[in-house]
Amino acid sequence: MSPAWSSRLLALALPLFAWSSSVVAGPPTSARDQVWEAEKAFARSMAKRDLAAFGRFIADDALFFSGTTAVHGKAAVVQEWSAFFQGESAPFSWEPDQVEVLQSGTLAVSTGPVRDPNGKVVARFNSVWRLEAPGTWRVIIDKGSPPSPGPQVGESGAD
Repeated sequence: MSPAWSSRLLALALPLFAWSSSVVAGPPTSARDQVWEAEKAFARSMAKRDLAAFGRFIADDALFFSGTTAVHGKAAVVQEWSAFFQGESAPFSWEPDQVEVLQSGTLAVSTGPVRDPNGKVVARFNSVWRLEAPGTWRVIIDKGSPPSPGPQVGESGAD
């Protein structure tokens, strides 16, 4: 094969390689999708009984509410929640049904139902997430509320 043809083939192959790489990697994930996935992984830490993984989703300066009591700081939150990680099965589970991100892309809120071990909705979680590094979101504020309906069909929410 002549050097001219080799150059032409290379010129054709490089864009195809770049295109195929982007297809495999997929488009950049939106901030909303990142928070949605972070919330689901946060919930899985409870299901898997992994307190260390749970702690990785919490900001150092977090504020969590336990009823009407405010718990300040990651260490105190992890200590408070460690009781929920005792035993073989989780005392509750949660999943997002709505995630909204500020236009700045640095803060987000996630909310969704909290279920008892039988699947009954017993509360609703409300978490504020902060972008701490590219692709790294951590909960800075978390507060439960009484059960209420989630987003209705056609509203922003569950995928």
